[in-house]
Amino acid sequence: MSTSRHRRWRRKIGPVSRWLPAFARLSTVFLLIALGLFVALRVAAPYLISTGFVRSGIEDALSKWTGYHAEIKGSPVLEFWPTPRITLNQVTIRQPRESGDKLLGSIESLSADFSLIDALRGRTSFHEFHLVRPNLALTRDEKGLIDWSYAGLLARAISGVRTENGAEVLDPDLDAEIGAVTVEDGTLVVTDVKTAKAYHFDSVTADIAWPRLSGAISAVVIARINGEDLKVDFASRQPLLAFAGKNAETRTSLTSNLLTARFQGIASIASLSALSGNISASIPDMPALLTWSGKSIPGIGTLKSASLESDIMSSGNGLRFNNLSLSLNEASATGVMDLFTQPGKRPKIGGTLAFDEMNLKPFLDAFALRLAAGEAEEISAGINGPLQLLDVDVRLSARRAQMGLFELSDVGASVIVSGGEAKFDIGDSRFEGGEMTAHLEATQRDFDGGGKLQLSIRDADFAALAERLRLKGPLPLATGSLDLDLQSPKAIWTTGLADVTGRLHFWTREGTIPGIDTAALRTQAAGKPFFPLSAAAAGALAFNQLNLQADFANGSAEMHDVRIAGPSETLTLSGVITYQSNGLALSGSLEATDPARAAELPLLPFFIGGSWPNPVISPVPLFGNTPHAQ
Repeated sequence: MSTSRHRRWRRKIGPVSRWLPAFARLSTVFLLIALGLFVALRVAAPYLISTGFVRSGIEDALSKWTGYHAEIKGSPVLEFWPTPRITLNQVTIRQPRESGDKLLGSIESLSADFSLIDALRGRTSFHEFHLVRPNLALTRDEKGLIDWSYAGLLARAISGVRTENGAEVLDPDLDAEIGAVTVEDGTLVVTDVKTAKAYHFDSVTADIAWPRLSGAISAVVIARINGEDLKVDFASRQPLLAFAGKNAETRTSLTSNLLTARFQGIASIASLSALSGNISASIPDMPALLTWSGKSIPGIGTLKSASLESDIMSSGNGLRFNNLSLSLNEASATGVMDLFTQPGKRPKIGGTLAFDEMNLKPFLDAFALRLAAGEAEEISAGINGPLQLLDVDVRLSARRAQMGLFELSDVGASVIVSGGEAKFDIGDSRFEGGEMTAHLEATQRDFDGGGKLQLSIRDADFAALAERLRLKGPLPLATGSLDLDLQSPKAIWTTGLADVTGRLHFWTREGTIPGIDTAALRTQAAGKPFFPLSAAAAGALAFNQLNLQADFANGSAEMHDVRIAGPSETLTLSGVITYQSNGLALSGSLEATDPARAAELPLLPFFIGGSWPNPVISPVPLFGNTPHAQ
């Protein structure tokens, strides 16, 4: 059986071995013929094809593409090895004189590959374009579209493109081959008609792959604007729809030292009405980005970095950011945000953000509860700042939050900017074992009409707070509550301590005041006409209840009926504290809490002057007595 198999294989291989050498010989002959024709055409081409013919062909091609008139001043150079290529110098593209003589741009050097076969047949076709130092000027019209050309093939293709079943469709008579386009050291100026601004892009380098007008495009562009290099990667299967300002599938990324951004989805350069996809952005140095852009935002010094990633889609008259991940400095949040836009009204940002940990100060600064001096000048000059251009309604929550030296937990807050007012509210939070709510507001007349602060604390550990803030002097250490109401008639960014008015109410349960020894106080008062508080600071004043009220005005606090009731003695105070200089002018008294012990603990009136935390105490004689008799 084995022998029969070998015989069958030999019968099959035999014919192949006979025709294989013939095929190889035939292939070699054809290859040599093709190579010979290739070399012959390259050698004969300079004699068969004139420079003027190719030059006029590329002039016609440029005019056909742009609808402008192409002028070539330099002498063209033809190369035929390894591929036929023409190089043109000093190219100018402008509108025909009878139509306005508008200049589209100039190109120092333009080179392109051309088809040798087509040239021998009396036709010209070009591909693989390379532009050296082009200087182009484009216009962005009021609809947000680029005026790509005057009346050329590109313009007709952009205006004639349409969609069918979600695909880009272009009539065959408008289609054409393009190939690859390379730009080296170019300059681009885009004039925005709507804003009357001109944007200058220098040192432009680009690699564009666009086989046909009806095909997909991919491009990498590097340009310098305001001294910063930007890299843009753009790809789309529907480039003509994109250039026409219609909805098109795109993938775009922007990379620079100041900003990294990416978008993938459906978008339009003219409208946000059908935007959908995924977006991400990262700003490592926010102040540097704003300096580069020539913009300013109040209090931005506290916001160093920011980043976001989100699904984005058009929603009614605005945009919705779903599955939003937002980072500000070291704080990260998730949530949903909306951007609403309506004709004749200011844009509005709304939504909810949930933080694990956050710093509230950047939010206070960012929403102009303290405006920068530069922006104050703009407002006085009648120029709208960010708060005059944008409404905000954002809800915030955080497991832990930092607000200056204060630490909060389980925070629920909101930021509202609307109708000439900016408001920041902490509706609920845990603070030093108790609860805190707060309301901060900048009001009226473009935020220069003043502002107010309302703060309410219930059952907080003020002993822990004093230790955290490292406060000096004899202070009440107890669990207590506080209501604070302050306002200023001046613009908040110009308000000083002397401009603040308001009221404070502070009350506690049992506690102590270290640095006040009532027995030593009586002893010192019995023997001296005046003495420093430190002379009676060996002990502590224990109390069952403390109640304090004060009014603020003109840089000072007027104390009303301060009453510190202890088990044995009660201390009362009233007078003025100048908080700018820590000066005191208080009258007080020390007496028995129980009237039945008045003989044992007689009334001791005194005056307190000097400055905190070590004022001077001067006993006041009672009628008919002297301090030494008490």
